[in-house]
Amino acid sequence: MSHLRSRRRLALAVPVVLSLTASLGFLPAAASAAPAAETTAQRAAQGTLTYVVNTRADRGTIAAVKKAVAAADGTVVTTYDKIGVLVVHSANPDFGTQIRKVRAVQSAGATRTAPLAAAGTTDVGGADYLTAAEATRTEAASGAVPGSEPLEADQWDLRAIGADRAARINPGSKKVTVAVIDTGVDDTHPDLAPNFSAAQSANCVGGVADTTEGAWRPYTADDYHGTHVAGEIAAARNGIGVAGVAPGVRVSSIKVSEPDTSLFYPEAVVCAFVFAADHGVEITNNSYYIDPWLYNCMDDPDQKAVVDAVNRAQLYAQKKGTLHLASAGNSNHDLGGDAIVDTTSPNDTTPVERTVDPSECLDLPTQLPGVVTVSATGVDDVKSYYSSYGHKVVDVAAPGGDRLYQIPDTPSKNGRILSTMPNNQYGFLQGTSMAAPHASGVAALLKSTHPWASPAQLQVLLKAQANNPGCPESYDQNGDGTQDAVCEGGTRVNGFYGFGIVDALRAVK
Repeated sequence: MSHLRSRRRLALAVPVVLSLTASLGFLPAAASAAPAAETTAQRAAQGTLTYVVNTRADRGTIAAVKKAVAAADGTVVTTYDKIGVLVVHSANPDFGTQIRKVRAVQSAGATRTAPLAAAGTTDVGGADYLTAAEATRTEAASGAVPGSEPLEADQWDLRAIGADRAARINPGSKKVTVAVIDTGVDDTHPDLAPNFSAAQSANCVGGVADTTEGAWRPYTADDYHGTHVAGEIAAARNGIGVAGVAPGVRVSSIKVSEPDTSLFYPEAVVCAFVFAADHGVEITNNSYYIDPWLYNCMDDPDQKAVVDAVNRAQLYAQKKGTLHLASAGNSNHDLGGDAIVDTTSPNDTTPVERTVDPSECLDLPTQLPGVVTVSATGVDDVKSYYSSYGHKVVDVAAPGGDRLYQIPDTPSKNGRILSTMPNNQYGFLQGTSMAAPHASGVAALLKSTHPWASPAQLQVLLKAQANNPGCPESYDQNGDGTQDAVCEGGTRVNGFYGFGIVDALRAVK
Protein backbone atom coordinates (compact mmCIF):
# COMPACT_ATOMS: atom_id res chain seq x y z
CA MET A 1 0.00 0.00 0.00
CA SER A 2 1.26 3.45 -0.81
CA HIS A 3 -1.63 5.43 0.63
CA LEU A 4 0.20 6.42 3.82
CA ARG A 5 -0.89 10.03 4.21
CA SER A 6 -4.40 9.09 5.29
CA ARG A 7 -5.93 8.39 8.68
CA ARG A 8 -6.41 4.81 7.68
CA ARG A 9 -2.72 3.93 7.83
CA LEU A 10 -0.74 5.22 10.84
CA ALA A 11 1.97 2.74 11.75
CA LEU A 12 4.47 2.89 14.58
CA ALA A 13 7.55 3.77 12.63
CA VAL A 14 5.79 5.94 10.08
CA PRO A 15 3.96 9.00 11.44
CA VAL A 16 1.37 9.83 8.81
CA VAL A 17 -0.78 12.81 8.00
CA LEU A 18 -4.55 12.26 7.90
CA SER A 19 -7.58 14.44 8.28
CA LEU A 20 -11.32 14.43 9.06
CA THR A 21 -13.93 16.69 10.62
CA ALA A 22 -17.56 16.52 11.75
CA SER A 23 -20.47 18.87 11.94
CA LEU A 24 -24.14 18.74 12.81
CA GLY A 25 -24.93 21.76 10.68
CA PHE A 26 -26.38 21.97 7.21
CA LEU A 27 -24.27 21.48 4.11
CA PRO A 28 -23.21 24.77 2.53
CA ALA A 29 -24.96 25.82 -0.63
CA ALA A 30 -21.68 26.89 -2.17
CA ALA A 31 -17.99 26.81 -1.37
CA SER A 32 -14.75 28.30 -2.54
CA ALA A 33 -11.14 27.42 -3.17
CA ALA A 34 -11.42 24.79 -5.87
CA PRO A 35 -7.93 24.03 -7.19
CA ALA A 36 -6.51 25.95 -10.11
CA ALA A 37 -5.52 22.81 -11.95
CA GLU A 38 -6.26 21.05 -15.21
CA THR A 39 -9.73 19.60 -15.60
CA THR A 40 -10.69 16.02 -14.86
CA ALA A 41 -11.11 15.42 -18.56
CA GLN A 42 -7.58 16.65 -19.24
CA ARG A 43 -6.20 14.43 -16.51
CA ALA A 44 -8.11 11.39 -17.65
CA ALA A 45 -7.19 11.79 -21.32
CA GLN A 46 -8.95 8.92 -23.06
CA GLY A 47 -9.11 6.62 -20.02
CA THR A 48 -12.25 5.36 -18.31
CA LEU A 49 -13.38 7.29 -15.24
CA THR A 50 -15.99 6.49 -12.61
CA TYR A 51 -18.82 9.01 -12.03
CA VAL A 52 -21.65 9.46 -9.59
CA VAL A 53 -24.86 10.80 -11.11
CA ASN A 54 -27.48 12.08 -8.66
CA THR A 55 -31.17 12.47 -9.45
CA ARG A 56 -34.63 12.13 -7.91
CA ALA A 57 -35.33 8.76 -6.32
CA ASP A 58 -38.25 7.70 -8.51
CA ARG A 59 -38.30 5.00 -11.17
CA GLY A 60 -39.37 7.19 -14.06
CA THR A 61 -36.65 9.77 -13.48
CA ILE A 62 -33.97 7.15 -12.93
CA ALA A 63 -34.99 5.36 -16.14
CA ALA A 64 -34.71 8.63 -18.08
CA VAL A 65 -31.29 9.34 -16.60
CA LYS A 66 -30.09 5.86 -17.54
CA LYS A 67 -31.01 6.59 -21.16
CA ALA A 68 -29.13 9.88 -20.98
CA VAL A 69 -26.08 8.10 -19.55
CA ALA A 70 -26.06 5.71 -22.49
CA ALA A 71 -26.48 8.58 -24.95
CA ALA A 72 -23.41 10.26 -23.43
CA ASP A 73 -21.33 7.09 -23.89
CA GLY A 74 -21.60 5.99 -20.29
CA THR A 75 -22.27 2.57 -18.75
CA VAL A 76 -24.29 2.20 -15.57
CA VAL A 77 -22.40 0.03 -13.07
CA THR A 78 -25.12 0.07 -10.43
CA THR A 79 -28.09 2.15 -9.32
CA TYR A 80 -29.10 2.96 -5.75
CA ASP A 81 -32.76 3.63 -6.45
CA LYS A 82 -33.67 4.53 -2.86
CA ILE A 83 -31.31 7.50 -2.81
CA GLY A 84 -31.20 8.39 -6.52
CA VAL A 85 -27.50 7.68 -7.07
CA LEU A 86 -26.08 6.01 -10.19
CA VAL A 87 -22.48 4.78 -10.46
CA VAL A 88 -21.30 5.12 -14.05
CA HIS A 89 -18.19 4.33 -16.11
CA SER A 90 -17.32 6.40 -19.16
CA ALA A 91 -14.28 6.99 -21.37
CA ASN A 92 -15.95 10.07 -22.89
CA PRO A 93 -13.88 13.07 -21.68
CA ASP A 94 -16.98 15.25 -21.97
CA PHE A 95 -19.29 12.87 -20.11
CA GLY A 96 -19.54 15.03 -16.99
CA THR A 97 -20.37 18.17 -18.93
CA GLN A 98 -22.96 16.38 -21.08
CA ILE A 99 -24.75 14.54 -18.29
CA ARG A 100 -24.99 17.66 -16.10
CA LYS A 101 -27.02 19.31 -18.87
CA VAL A 102 -29.74 16.67 -18.56
CA ARG A 103 -32.77 18.23 -16.85
CA ALA A 104 -33.37 15.31 -14.46
CA VAL A 105 -29.75 15.26 -13.24
CA GLN A 106 -29.28 17.19 -10.01
CA SER A 107 -25.50 16.79 -9.84
CA ALA A 108 -22.88 14.59 -11.48
CA GLY A 109 -19.13 14.30 -11.39
CA ALA A 110 -16.06 12.11 -11.58
CA THR A 111 -15.06 10.32 -8.39
CA ARG A 112 -11.39 10.17 -9.38
CA THR A 113 -8.89 12.12 -11.46
CA ALA A 114 -7.03 9.14 -12.91
CA PRO A 115 -8.38 6.51 -15.31
CA LEU A 116 -9.27 3.05 -14.03
CA ALA A 117 -6.22 0.80 -14.01
CA ALA A 118 -5.53 -2.90 -13.57
CA ALA A 119 -5.39 -3.96 -9.94
CA GLY A 120 -2.10 -4.78 -8.25
CA THR A 121 -0.49 -4.53 -4.86
CA THR A 122 2.54 -2.54 -3.76
CA ASP A 123 4.66 -3.15 -0.71
CA VAL A 124 4.91 -0.40 1.90
CA GLY A 125 6.82 -2.35 4.49
CA GLY A 126 5.69 -4.16 7.58
CA ALA A 127 3.95 -2.81 10.63
CA ASP A 128 5.46 -2.82 14.12
CA TYR A 129 4.27 -6.19 15.34
CA LEU A 130 4.46 -7.36 18.90
CA THR A 131 7.51 -9.62 19.29
CA ALA A 132 7.57 -12.89 21.20
CA ALA A 133 9.77 -11.36 23.89
CA GLU A 134 7.42 -8.39 24.29
CA ALA A 135 4.42 -10.70 24.44
CA THR A 136 6.06 -12.77 27.19
CA ARG A 137 6.69 -9.69 29.34
CA THR A 138 3.17 -8.40 28.75
CA GLU A 139 1.55 -11.75 29.53
CA ALA A 140 3.45 -11.90 32.83
CA ALA A 141 2.22 -8.44 33.80
CA SER A 142 -1.34 -9.20 32.68
CA GLY A 143 -1.36 -12.38 34.74
CA ALA A 144 -1.03 -10.32 37.90
CA VAL A 145 -4.47 -8.79 37.27
CA PRO A 146 -7.34 -11.29 37.64
CA GLY A 147 -9.63 -11.46 34.63
CA SER A 148 -7.19 -9.76 32.24
CA GLU A 149 -6.55 -10.89 28.71
CA PRO A 150 -2.96 -12.08 28.09
CA LEU A 151 -1.81 -8.85 26.42
CA GLU A 152 -4.07 -6.44 28.31
CA ALA A 153 -1.27 -4.99 30.43
CA ASP A 154 -0.16 -3.13 27.29
CA GLN A 155 -3.68 -1.80 26.66
CA TRP A 156 -3.44 1.45 28.59
CA ASP A 157 -6.23 2.76 26.37
CA LEU A 158 -8.84 0.42 27.89
CA ARG A 159 -8.01 1.57 31.39
CA ALA A 160 -7.99 5.23 30.30
CA ILE A 161 -11.71 5.05 29.47
CA GLY A 162 -12.74 2.45 32.05
CA ALA A 163 -13.41 -0.22 29.41
CA ASP A 164 -11.78 -2.94 31.52
CA ARG A 165 -14.22 -2.28 34.38
CA ALA A 166 -17.17 -1.73 32.04
CA ALA A 167 -16.74 -5.22 30.60
CA ARG A 168 -17.46 -6.73 34.02
CA ILE A 169 -20.80 -4.87 34.13
CA ASN A 170 -21.92 -5.06 30.50
CA PRO A 171 -19.57 -6.20 27.69
CA GLY A 172 -22.16 -5.26 25.08
CA SER A 173 -25.00 -7.02 23.32
CA LYS A 174 -24.79 -9.46 20.42
CA LYS A 175 -27.79 -7.59 19.04
CA VAL A 176 -25.53 -4.59 18.29
CA THR A 177 -23.19 -4.62 15.28
CA VAL A 178 -20.42 -2.16 14.45
CA ALA A 179 -19.46 -2.23 10.76
CA VAL A 180 -15.81 -1.41 10.07
CA ILE A 181 -15.77 0.45 6.75
CA ASP A 182 -12.10 0.04 5.94
CA THR A 183 -9.43 -2.13 4.27
CA GLY A 184 -11.09 -5.40 5.24
CA VAL A 185 -11.09 -7.47 8.42
CA ASP A 186 -9.39 -10.82 8.99
CA ASP A 187 -12.33 -12.59 10.60
CA THR A 188 -10.25 -15.75 11.08
CA HIS A 189 -8.25 -14.03 13.83
CA PRO A 190 -9.05 -15.88 17.10
CA ASP A 191 -9.78 -12.59 18.88
CA LEU A 192 -12.28 -11.53 16.19
CA ALA A 193 -13.90 -14.77 15.04
CA PRO A 194 -16.22 -15.12 18.10
CA ASN A 195 -17.83 -11.73 17.44
CA PHE A 196 -17.70 -11.51 13.65
CA SER A 197 -20.88 -11.12 11.61
CA ALA A 198 -20.36 -12.46 8.09
CA ALA A 199 -24.02 -11.82 7.22
CA GLN A 200 -23.39 -8.07 7.61
CA SER A 201 -20.09 -8.02 5.70
CA ALA A 202 -19.21 -7.30 2.08
CA ASN A 203 -16.65 -5.97 -0.37
CA CYS A 204 -17.98 -2.68 -1.79
CA VAL A 205 -14.98 -1.77 -3.96
CA GLY A 206 -16.25 -0.47 -7.31
CA GLY A 207 -19.63 0.44 -5.87
CA VAL A 208 -21.33 -2.98 -5.92
CA ALA A 209 -21.55 -5.16 -2.80
CA ASP A 210 -19.87 -8.57 -3.09
CA THR A 211 -20.97 -10.85 -0.27
CA THR A 212 -19.19 -14.01 -1.33
CA GLU A 213 -17.30 -15.83 1.43
CA GLY A 214 -14.18 -13.91 2.48
CA ALA A 215 -14.71 -10.99 0.08
CA TRP A 216 -14.57 -8.71 3.12
CA ARG A 217 -11.06 -9.81 4.13
CA PRO A 218 -7.84 -7.82 3.55
CA TYR A 219 -6.07 -8.32 0.22
CA THR A 220 -2.74 -8.96 1.96
CA ALA A 221 -1.27 -8.82 5.46
CA ASP A 222 -0.14 -5.27 4.66
CA ASP A 223 -3.81 -4.22 4.55
CA TYR A 224 -3.93 -4.49 8.33
CA HIS A 225 -5.73 -1.25 9.14
CA GLY A 226 -9.28 -2.61 9.24
CA THR A 227 -8.29 -5.66 11.29
CA HIS A 228 -6.61 -3.43 13.87
CA VAL A 229 -9.68 -1.19 14.06
CA ALA A 230 -12.01 -4.17 14.48
CA GLY A 231 -9.99 -5.49 17.40
CA GLU A 232 -10.11 -2.15 19.18
CA ILE A 233 -13.90 -2.26 18.98
CA ALA A 234 -14.79 -5.86 19.70
CA ALA A 235 -11.86 -8.23 20.31
CA ALA A 236 -13.39 -10.95 22.48
CA ARG A 237 -12.53 -11.55 26.13
CA ASN A 238 -11.72 -15.19 25.47
CA GLY A 239 -8.35 -15.70 27.13
CA ILE A 240 -6.52 -14.88 23.89
CA GLY A 241 -4.50 -11.77 23.09
CA VAL A 242 -6.25 -8.44 23.62
CA ALA A 243 -9.71 -7.15 24.49
CA GLY A 244 -11.91 -4.66 22.67
CA VAL A 245 -13.80 -1.75 24.19
CA ALA A 246 -17.07 -3.63 23.64
CA PRO A 247 -16.04 -7.31 23.70
CA GLY A 248 -19.61 -8.57 23.64
CA VAL A 249 -20.92 -6.80 20.54
CA ARG A 250 -20.67 -8.00 16.96
CA VAL A 251 -18.34 -6.52 14.36
CA SER A 252 -18.60 -6.73 10.58
CA SER A 253 -16.36 -5.72 7.68
CA ILE A 254 -17.31 -3.62 4.68
CA LYS A 255 -14.19 -3.35 2.53
CA VAL A 256 -13.88 -0.16 0.47
CA SER A 257 -10.15 0.17 -0.28
CA GLU A 258 -8.75 -0.26 -3.77
CA PRO A 259 -6.40 -3.24 -4.09
CA ASP A 260 -3.61 -1.38 -5.88
CA THR A 261 -3.51 1.93 -3.98
CA SER A 262 -5.64 1.51 -0.85
CA LEU A 263 -7.61 4.59 -1.96
CA PHE A 264 -11.16 4.94 -0.69
CA TYR A 265 -13.29 6.14 -3.60
CA PRO A 266 -16.79 7.63 -3.19
CA GLU A 267 -18.72 4.92 -5.00
CA ALA A 268 -17.38 2.29 -2.59
CA VAL A 269 -18.36 4.35 0.46
CA VAL A 270 -21.85 5.00 -0.96
CA CYS A 271 -22.21 1.24 -1.35
CA ALA A 272 -20.95 0.69 2.21
CA PHE A 273 -23.42 3.07 3.86
CA VAL A 274 -26.37 1.64 1.93
CA PHE A 275 -25.27 -1.94 2.61
CA ALA A 276 -24.87 -1.23 6.33
CA ALA A 277 -28.33 0.34 6.49
CA ASP A 278 -30.00 -2.48 4.60
CA HIS A 279 -28.35 -5.15 6.76
CA GLY A 280 -29.31 -3.84 10.18
CA VAL A 281 -25.98 -2.35 11.25
CA GLU A 282 -26.36 -0.05 14.27
CA ILE A 283 -22.99 1.75 14.07
CA THR A 284 -20.36 2.33 11.39
CA ASN A 285 -16.72 3.20 12.07
CA ASN A 286 -15.04 5.39 9.46
CA SER A 287 -11.30 5.79 10.01
CA TYR A 288 -10.55 7.39 6.63
CA TYR A 289 -11.38 10.25 4.35
CA ILE A 290 -12.82 9.75 0.90
CA ASP A 291 -10.31 10.06 -1.95
CA PRO A 292 -9.09 11.72 -4.04
CA TRP A 293 -9.92 15.08 -2.39
CA LEU A 294 -9.02 15.75 1.23
CA TYR A 295 -11.60 18.56 1.12
CA ASN A 296 -14.46 18.62 -1.40
CA CYS A 297 -15.38 22.14 -2.54
CA MET A 298 -18.95 22.78 -3.57
CA ASP A 299 -18.10 25.13 -6.44
CA ASP A 300 -16.36 22.27 -8.27
CA PRO A 301 -18.99 20.13 -10.09
CA ASP A 302 -17.13 16.85 -9.56
CA GLN A 303 -16.52 17.45 -5.86
CA LYS A 304 -20.08 18.73 -5.34
CA ALA A 305 -21.48 15.54 -6.88
CA VAL A 306 -19.32 13.42 -4.57
CA VAL A 307 -20.60 15.31 -1.51
CA ASP A 308 -24.18 14.89 -2.71
CA ALA A 309 -23.87 11.15 -3.36
CA VAL A 310 -22.09 10.27 -0.11
CA ASN A 311 -24.43 12.47 1.93
CA ARG A 312 -27.50 10.80 0.44
CA ALA A 313 -26.10 7.40 1.38
CA GLN A 314 -25.13 8.26 4.94
CA LEU A 315 -28.45 10.05 5.60
CA TYR A 316 -30.29 7.01 4.26
CA ALA A 317 -28.41 4.89 6.79
CA GLN A 318 -29.15 7.32 9.63
CA LYS A 319 -32.85 7.20 8.82
CA LYS A 320 -32.72 3.42 9.06
CA GLY A 321 -31.11 3.61 12.52
CA THR A 322 -27.35 3.68 11.87
CA LEU A 323 -24.98 6.02 13.73
CA HIS A 324 -21.73 6.96 11.96
CA LEU A 325 -18.46 7.81 13.73
CA ALA A 326 -15.39 9.15 11.93
CA SER A 327 -11.83 10.14 12.76
CA ALA A 328 -10.84 13.81 12.90
CA GLY A 329 -7.57 13.38 11.04
CA ASN A 330 -3.87 13.46 11.77
CA SER A 331 -2.74 16.76 10.23
CA ASN A 332 -2.99 18.82 13.45
CA HIS A 333 -5.34 21.04 11.41
CA ASP A 334 -7.71 23.48 13.08
CA LEU A 335 -10.91 22.31 11.45
CA GLY A 336 -12.79 25.14 13.12
CA GLY A 337 -10.46 27.76 11.67
CA ASP A 338 -10.78 30.01 8.65
CA ALA A 339 -8.29 28.46 6.25
CA ILE A 340 -6.33 25.25 5.73
CA VAL A 341 -3.60 24.69 3.16
CA ASP A 342 -4.25 21.39 1.37
CA THR A 343 -1.14 20.10 -0.40
CA THR A 344 -2.31 16.51 -0.92
CA SER A 345 -5.25 16.72 -3.34
CA PRO A 346 -5.97 15.07 -5.67
CA ASN A 347 -4.02 12.12 -4.36
CA ASP A 348 -4.59 9.78 -7.29
CA THR A 349 -2.72 12.00 -9.76
CA THR A 350 -0.66 15.16 -9.13
CA PRO A 351 -1.61 17.18 -6.03
CA VAL A 352 -2.11 20.93 -6.43
CA GLU A 353 -1.64 23.22 -3.43
CA ARG A 354 -4.81 25.10 -2.53
CA THR A 355 -6.17 27.00 0.46
CA VAL A 356 -9.62 25.94 1.59
CA ASP A 357 -12.18 27.12 4.11
CA PRO A 358 -12.95 23.96 6.14
CA SER A 359 -16.46 25.22 6.85
CA GLU A 360 -17.20 25.22 3.13
CA CYS A 361 -14.90 22.64 1.54
CA LEU A 362 -15.91 19.41 3.20
CA ASP A 363 -13.86 16.51 4.52
CA LEU A 364 -15.90 13.37 3.86
CA PRO A 365 -17.58 11.62 5.51
CA THR A 366 -16.77 13.43 8.72
CA GLN A 367 -18.25 16.85 7.99
CA LEU A 368 -21.59 15.48 6.88
CA PRO A 369 -24.65 16.14 9.06
CA GLY A 370 -25.03 13.76 11.98
CA VAL A 371 -21.61 12.11 11.69
CA VAL A 372 -19.67 12.02 14.99
CA THR A 373 -16.12 13.40 14.70
CA VAL A 374 -13.49 11.95 17.03
CA SER A 375 -10.12 13.48 17.97
CA ALA A 376 -7.25 11.52 19.54
CA THR A 377 -5.69 11.56 23.00
CA GLY A 378 -2.73 9.83 24.68
CA VAL A 379 -2.28 8.18 28.05
CA ASP A 380 -2.22 11.57 29.83
CA ASP A 381 -5.65 12.54 28.43
CA VAL A 382 -4.00 15.29 26.35
CA LYS A 383 -4.67 15.79 22.64
CA SER A 384 -2.25 13.67 20.61
CA TYR A 385 0.38 15.75 18.82
CA TYR A 386 -0.90 14.80 15.37
CA SER A 387 -4.64 14.99 15.98
CA SER A 388 -6.68 17.54 14.09
CA TYR A 389 -9.09 19.52 16.22
CA GLY A 390 -11.63 22.32 15.99
CA HIS A 391 -14.15 24.11 18.18
CA LYS A 392 -17.72 23.11 17.27
CA VAL A 393 -16.31 20.51 14.85
CA VAL A 394 -14.92 17.76 17.08
CA ASP A 395 -17.71 15.97 18.96
CA VAL A 396 -15.76 13.70 21.32
CA ALA A 397 -12.22 12.48 21.92
CA ALA A 398 -10.84 8.98 22.53
CA PRO A 399 -7.49 7.22 22.94
CA GLY A 400 -5.56 7.19 19.67
CA GLY A 401 -2.03 7.03 21.05
CA ASP A 402 0.95 9.39 21.20
CA ARG A 403 4.40 7.92 20.63
CA LEU A 404 6.27 11.18 21.29
CA TYR A 405 4.95 12.94 24.36
CA GLN A 406 2.65 10.56 26.26
CA ILE A 407 4.41 7.33 27.19
CA PRO A 408 2.55 4.88 29.45
CA ASP A 409 4.00 2.85 32.29
CA THR A 410 3.25 -0.46 30.60
CA PRO A 411 5.47 -3.46 29.85
CA SER A 412 6.15 -2.20 26.33
CA LYS A 413 6.35 1.49 27.29
CA ASN A 414 4.57 2.04 23.97
CA GLY A 415 2.33 5.10 23.66
CA ARG A 416 0.41 3.68 20.72
CA ILE A 417 -2.56 1.32 20.59
CA LEU A 418 -2.14 -2.47 20.66
CA SER A 419 -4.68 -4.48 18.69
CA THR A 420 -5.25 -7.35 16.29
CA MET A 421 -3.39 -7.82 13.01
CA PRO A 422 -4.01 -10.25 10.13
CA ASN A 423 -2.66 -13.78 10.39
CA ASN A 424 -3.29 -14.08 14.13
CA GLN A 425 -0.80 -11.38 15.06
CA TYR A 426 -0.85 -8.18 17.15
CA GLY A 427 0.71 -4.79 16.63
CA PHE A 428 0.85 -1.15 17.68
CA LEU A 429 -0.60 1.74 15.65
CA GLN A 430 -1.51 5.32 16.45
CA GLY A 431 -3.80 7.93 14.93
CA THR A 432 -7.30 9.27 14.96
CA SER A 433 -7.91 6.04 13.06
CA MET A 434 -7.49 4.39 16.45
CA ALA A 435 -9.52 7.03 18.35
CA ALA A 436 -12.69 6.55 16.28
CA PRO A 437 -13.04 2.81 17.05
CA HIS A 438 -12.69 3.49 20.79
CA ALA A 439 -15.60 5.92 20.51
CA SER A 440 -17.49 3.43 18.32
CA GLY A 441 -17.01 0.80 21.00
CA VAL A 442 -18.44 3.12 23.64
CA ALA A 443 -21.35 3.97 21.32
CA ALA A 444 -21.97 0.22 20.96
CA LEU A 445 -22.06 -0.12 24.76
CA LEU A 446 -24.55 2.74 24.93
CA LYS A 447 -26.70 1.12 22.25
CA SER A 448 -26.55 -2.14 24.19
CA THR A 449 -27.69 -0.33 27.34
CA HIS A 450 -30.31 1.79 25.55
CA PRO A 451 -31.51 -0.32 22.58
CA TRP A 452 -34.34 2.15 21.92
CA ALA A 453 -31.93 5.03 21.18
CA SER A 454 -32.01 6.52 17.68
CA PRO A 455 -28.76 7.68 16.04
CA ALA A 456 -29.43 11.26 17.20
CA GLN A 457 -30.25 10.14 20.74
CA LEU A 458 -27.20 7.88 20.78
CA GLN A 459 -25.02 10.82 19.84
CA VAL A 460 -26.49 12.87 22.70
CA LEU A 461 -25.78 10.01 25.12
CA LEU A 462 -22.22 9.68 23.79
CA LYS A 463 -21.53 13.34 24.46
CA ALA A 464 -23.26 13.28 27.85
CA GLN A 465 -21.11 10.48 29.28
CA ALA A 466 -17.80 12.01 28.11
CA ASN A 467 -15.33 13.58 30.54
CA ASN A 468 -13.90 16.92 29.44
CA PRO A 469 -10.48 17.87 30.85
CA GLY A 470 -10.86 21.41 29.47
CA CYS A 471 -8.33 23.29 27.40
CA PRO A 472 -4.72 22.91 28.64
CA GLU A 473 -2.98 26.04 29.89
CA SER A 474 -0.22 25.38 27.38
CA TYR A 475 0.13 23.10 24.38
CA ASP A 476 3.85 23.47 23.65
CA GLN A 477 4.51 19.77 23.22
CA ASN A 478 8.11 19.98 22.04
CA GLY A 479 9.12 22.74 24.45
CA ASP A 480 10.29 25.21 21.82
CA GLY A 481 8.25 28.08 23.26
CA THR A 482 5.61 27.98 20.49
CA GLN A 483 2.07 26.71 20.94
CA ASP A 484 1.62 23.68 18.69
CA ALA A 485 -2.17 24.14 18.62
CA VAL A 486 -4.67 26.53 20.16
CA CYS A 487 -7.64 25.12 22.06
CA GLU A 488 -10.80 27.23 22.00
CA GLY A 489 -13.80 26.75 24.27
CA GLY A 490 -14.40 25.82 27.90
CA THR A 491 -14.76 22.82 30.15
CA ARG A 492 -18.12 21.80 28.69
CA VAL A 493 -17.08 21.77 25.03
CA ASN A 494 -13.88 22.82 23.30
CA GLY A 495 -11.84 22.32 20.16
CA PHE A 496 -9.46 19.65 21.47
CA TYR A 497 -11.96 17.23 23.01
CA GLY A 498 -15.40 18.31 21.85
CA PHE A 499 -17.74 17.32 24.69
CA GLY A 500 -14.97 15.24 26.26
CA ILE A 501 -13.12 11.94 26.26
CA VAL A 502 -15.48 8.98 26.00
CA ASP A 503 -16.07 6.90 29.13
CA ALA A 504 -17.02 3.24 28.73
CA LEU A 505 -17.73 2.75 32.43
CA ARG A 506 -20.18 5.64 32.58
CA ALA A 507 -21.77 4.33 29.37
CA VAL A 508 -22.76 1.01 30.93
CA LYS A 509 -23.80 2.52 34.27
